[in-house]
Amino acid sequence: MNTPISQLLDRKGRDVVTVSSSSSIFEAIELMEAKKVGCLLIMNKNGTLAGILSERDCFRKVILLEKHPRSVLVKDVMTKKVIYITPDTTVDDCMSVMTQKRFRHLPVIEHDKVCGLISIGDVVKFMAVEQDLMIRNLEKYIEGSL
Repeated sequence: MNTPISQLLDRKGRDVVTVSSSSSIFEAIELMEAKKVGCLLIMNKNGTLAGILSERDCFRKVILLEKHPRSVLVKDVMTKKVIYITPDTTVDDCMSVMTQKRFRHLPVIEHDKVCGLISIGDVVKFMAVEQDLMIRNLEKYIEGSL
């Protein structure tokens, strides 16, 4: 699909959930649960992206290493080198990055500012809706009602 990610963001919204780098992993997990999200963005004081923290990060870098989530800080676990996309990235290209890199979430950045966050679920849902619409239009075309 050559649809730009900006259209997907227009449908789903551009809100992102953030956490301070000085928060504990326990606080971050609590926030993820409260907001029903699978990752959090960590922002610098100037509003630029400092990092990303996923549920996987919490499990692999804290729980599996038997560290205590209340004493480990987000800044010690977050991914600092963040792969991101721009609003003009196509849905296909976004899916390709997610698949190749095995990411479930990608921040959307324009002019050094975060303007949204895309999850694999967002992409799959969008593609399913678009395919359903295409099927309906083809059926109408075949029936001669278009």
